[in-house]
Amino acid sequence: MLPHDICSKIQNAFRARHAKLAVNHNRQNLGILNILLKAGFISSITRGTVAGPDPQAFTSASQSEQRIWADLKYRDDQPVLSNMELISKPSKRVYMDLSGIRAICSGRRSGQVNPLGMGEVAMVRTEHKEHEWLEAREALQLRIPGEVVCRAR
Repeated sequence: MLPHDICSKIQNAFRARHAKLAVNHNRQNLGILNILLKAGFISSITRGTVAGPDPQAFTSASQSEQRIWADLKYRDDQPVLSNMELISKPSKRVYMDLSGIRAICSGRRSGQVNPLGMGEVAMVRTEHKEHEWLEAREALQLRIPGEVVCRAR
């Protein structure tokens, strides 16, 4: 599954006012959902199957049936996540060194990427094995450059 698939699935689930969202179980989806969980856009993540969130069934299910279930978060009947957009596209990848990540995190534009606003997060895919998916501010703190994949506000 490509990053634009999960971005559109999450945004569409919030717009349709769904309580839960199921996405395929892979490292990319788990990384993106984990960043959204830390940022407060979703309330929980659970492993499960196509049938529903169930960690016990997850371990015995085939890989094609394994899913990650996310509980979507709403405040005053409005979605907490209002927009999720792709920055790095398959036709044009956006890789940033530390100065580029520092620029977007501190309110300056870097190339074609607009700065992050208040309450906005950017997902960075790195080459590190232990830190494959990081929020832009975490990547800056750990001094790890990477591909800026998407942003959420």
